Amino acid sequence: AGELDPEDVAEADIEERLIFPEEPDLVIKTGAERLSDFLIWQSVYSELYFTDVNWRDFRKRDYLRAVIDYQDRQRRFGR
Repeated sequence: AGELDPEDVAEADIEERLIFPEEPDLVIKTGAERLSDFLIWQSVYSELYFTDVNWRDFRKRDYLRAVIDYQDRQRRFGR
């Protein structure tokens, strides 16, 4: 591994090294309204759904609420 100047780094260089290669349509955040930099690059155009339900208590009905909420949204993709 060598050194790389910041000017030589392109978006494609970053994208090909991400853990999740696809951009999610919906990000469900449980517990609190803080994302803590989770999927910060990939979720730029994702719809965010926040619920007070903690992950360990998150059930199928909570998931379905998030999906229904997502289906009712008008996506603008940053516009």
